[in-house]
Amino acid sequence: MCSICGLVDFNKPIENRCEKVQKMNSVLKHRGIDDNGIFKFKNGVLAHNRLSIMDIKKGKQPMKAYKNGYCYTIVYNGEIYNCEELKKELESEEIEFKTTCDTEVVLYSYMVFGEKCVEKLNGIFAFAIFDEQKEKVFLARDRFGIKPFFFAFDDSVFAFASEIKALLSLSGIKPIIDKKGLWQLLFLSPITLEGQTVFKNIFEIKPGYCGSFSKKGLSLYKYFSLKPEKLDVTKDEAAKEVKRLLLDTVKRQIKSDVPLCTFLSGGLDSSALSALVAREYVAQGKVLSTYSFEYEGNKKNFKKSLFQPQGDDEYAVYLADYLKTDHTVLTASSEIVAKYLENATKFRDFPGQADIDSSLLYFCEQVKKEHSVAISGECSDEIFGGYPWFYRKEMLNSEFFPFVHKPFARANLFDKKIVMANEGYEYLSKIYKRDLDEVECLPDDSEQDITARKASHLSIKYFMTNLLERKDRMSMASSLEVRVPFADHRLAQFVYNVPWKIKFEGEVEKALLRNAVKEYLPEKILWRKKSPYPKTHNPKYEKIVTKMLEKRLKNDSRIAEILDFCVYKSLKQKENITWFGQLMAKPQLLAWLIQLDVFLSEYDCIIE
Repeated sequence: MCSICGLVDFNKPIENRCEKVQKMNSVLKHRGIDDNGIFKFKNGVLAHNRLSIMDIKKGKQPMKAYKNGYCYTIVYNGEIYNCEELKKELESEEIEFKTTCDTEVVLYSYMVFGEKCVEKLNGIFAFAIFDEQKEKVFLARDRFGIKPFFFAFDDSVFAFASEIKALLSLSGIKPIIDKKGLWQLLFLSPITLEGQTVFKNIFEIKPGYCGSFSKKGLSLYKYFSLKPEKLDVTKDEAAKEVKRLLLDTVKRQIKSDVPLCTFLSGGLDSSALSALVAREYVAQGKVLSTYSFEYEGNKKNFKKSLFQPQGDDEYAVYLADYLKTDHTVLTASSEIVAKYLENATKFRDFPGQADIDSSLLYFCEQVKKEHSVAISGECSDEIFGGYPWFYRKEMLNSEFFPFVHKPFARANLFDKKIVMANEGYEYLSKIYKRDLDEVECLPDDSEQDITARKASHLSIKYFMTNLLERKDRMSMASSLEVRVPFADHRLAQFVYNVPWKIKFEGEVEKALLRNAVKEYLPEKILWRKKSPYPKTHNPKYEKIVTKMLEKRLKNDSRIAEILDFCVYKSLKQKENITWFGQLMAKPQLLAWLIQLDVFLSEYDCIIE
């Protein structure tokens, strides 16, 4: 993986911009520690940091190629999994390759197929290509937003980067948070509205979008979305096709010129992928390395809930032994999880999921010591319908996003005159209802299928994007590339149209996936109840973050300026509260307040 950034202005020559772009690039150095490069042309500057995964010696960027006397230059962050097929097709067009790197495949795909090239790519990507002939920069982001792509305007200059912090390094782009940004922070974060950020006038290219920047300005359009189609299949036929697609995507995604491992929690999703990868490794005469994550004191303090009915530790070790992998259990103490809260905020560029982020940041740092690529089980729940709101109708039919259990839990902690919480709730509620109304269904869809389509739409558009963002920032902070096979668009498109009665057969979550991988997993794992990414249950953690927060509130804290201390005091006295997703409870809310204070202070945010 890598980072990209650049400044472009087709209305006038770029002068003295190299230094600014070099500064942007240095801010993103953590995403690619192996190499860096810069390319300057009349109207712009492009820059790149490289994490070498394929063709380590020849894949340097920015990469240039020529056609009919014109130069084409790419900066690219991603991994393309259908390179072999594309190379054959391009070679039939008389293209001669100089590397085995997928960057070159993407560049030539654009040169031969034009903007339609994105429809041919199977993978994760964010890239920009300077097209000298057409005097434009072509921009593209992968179908589910696995790789980031942010942009802003500094007067007439178009600025883009892999992370927001690079844009904020420019003096003309300010860290302004208006009411809409504040509402996203207090009601939705770690989720943001599609195409937006919490900062005024800083945007993202939406997942599944591409377009160009030229003298005419910026023009973006959608090239991919899940389409409802009639699909007449039996449960066995559906399971067979899911198995075929999973086997294919795993084979594609384990190709690497550097050491690769899998994250193995012992849950269905990571276990299925680890089993499939281990199977391929055995065929190649290799032993797969796997990692599971634990927290100090969890065995003693774990408390089951609707969202987390079981701990992971025994299941991960059991399956690792079953698969005969080289397994490592990484354990984080409460002190470490708390210590990493600040850096997790900075790497994510806003307050995310508290210790859910900070622990992953720490774990990825440890994994990177031995491996540069990891396979992870994200996206299965969104694709196969693993969340309660897929089948608990009352959750989907609420007035607000179903993964936000208590919308006012954070907003009510702050000065009502500043936050205007009721107005924010109404604004976001309208967006939620509009999203539901926009879901396209087929005339003969059952009521269950309609509910499932709506749940899929919401989960993929918001919840999955958040999880992918978290995984990207926390892993790339250590230059660790994480691949997510369940996000293969072919698999998602197929499963989207499988009738809900097959996906939820016998009222079992992700029954379709379980049937598809049943020959690869032992019964103990195959039929295990869903369990999410683990969190700390140690009461010691809550005491640590409470002390940290109190200290900040007494020392020129930014949130102290807007906090309602009476409401905050009542929060401290509450036994517990689950306010977001499956894991965010009272300790996470206290930790999130620390992250918010770090964010407002370190980014010198201006609240309008």
